Amino acid sequence: MSSVTSTDVPAKGMTLSTDEPANASGAKSAEDVVFQATDLSVFYGDFRAVRDVNLAIHQGEITALIGPSGCGKSTVLRSFNRMNDLIPTARVEGLLQYRGVDLYHPKVDPVEVRRRIGMVFQKPNPFPKSIFDNVAYGPRIAGIKNKGELSDIVEASLQRAALWDEVKDRLSASATGMSGGQQQRLCIARAIASSPDVLLMDEPCSALDPIATARIEDLMAELKHDYTIMIVTHNMQQAARVSDRTAFFTAEVDPKTEQRTGVLVEYDATTTIFSNPADERTENYITGRFG
Repeated sequence: MSSVTSTDVPAKGMTLSTDEPANASGAKSAEDVVFQATDLSVFYGDFRAVRDVNLAIHQGEITALIGPSGCGKSTVLRSFNRMNDLIPTARVEGLLQYRGVDLYHPKVDPVEVRRRIGMVFQKPNPFPKSIFDNVAYGPRIAGIKNKGELSDIVEASLQRAALWDEVKDRLSASATGMSGGQQQRLCIARAIASSPDVLLMDEPCSALDPIATARIEDLMAELKHDYTIMIVTHNMQQAARVSDRTAFFTAEVDPKTEQRTGVLVEYDATTTIFSNPADERTENYITGRFG
């Protein structure tokens, strides 16, 4: 796909501020919608992995995607920064808008999409480089060469990822020698260094111990003041602790193909989902009666 100018893509000319005011009642306004999915379906070849997803993701919030294994949570998450494009058989149907722009319009550059919508994966994946070079990687790709500017970006990113004090005296050391929790925070710092608008996190704590998990959760609470965050998690206690809204997915038989496919059952404020869900399937999952 060809690259286009900043006026054609969700780019610097658009308002990316996270300071949109609430309306007089304190409720979120339409302008705070970062993503709007309308009848979104994701296919792998002829298999429809997820069907007819409708939801809005709001600015400055943490949205958790929960549900049993195989219900399409990660597939949905990857569609929000076009990571599924890297799978030859994958395609999407329906509409997915980012700040009013169709993410899958032919003129939209997927590389620019992934810069603005960063991703942190389930397993920490630091590059076999120094701590400094890991964080500086994105800015260098973007054309920043000045050493002083790079140093400022690295320090600021590590500060925001709550890692600076632990590594400031060993920035030239290999990132692969860090602990698992430190590596995951490094990956968050690496994502932040590219100045994204959104952070997607695919089970970022599943490989971490409880102490490291708590640090990542505390970090997410800090970061949501500056970034919109979406997280896939199998840990319902984590979803209840960190998220503002929760989407519950499950797998059901697709009437068109008779194959099991992911569906969005319910999407609401996290307090509502966990205390007074509208759908019996949600209640059954949360209470452990299935899934």
